[in-house]
Amino acid sequence: MKIVVTEDAANWYKQELHLKDNDSLRFFVRYGGFGGQIPGFSLGVSEESPIQVHASTTVNKITFFIEEADEWYFEDKNLHIHFDKEHQEPMFIYK
Repeated sequence: MKIVVTEDAANWYKQELHLKDNDSLRFFVRYGGFGGQIPGFSLGVSEESPIQVHASTTVNKITFFIEEADEWYFEDKNLHIHFDKEHQEPMFIYK
């Protein structure tokens, strides 16, 4: 599995969450929400350090990662995070 984050999306997270260079941002599975890969679940985000990384990428000096415990949610698909200019927020695409 790969995580692909566009520079625009990385910059949005950096600005909105007041992230500094070399910070880490975890994407984790949470119960509820909408627009997820599996009905009834969605992705949450948390600024934290990795423990058991399943996949990661670094864009604009921010490391984006998914832990091994959340690997099941992606069903062998890659996570692409783009910035939706119309809605002014990140957009998740699973492919």
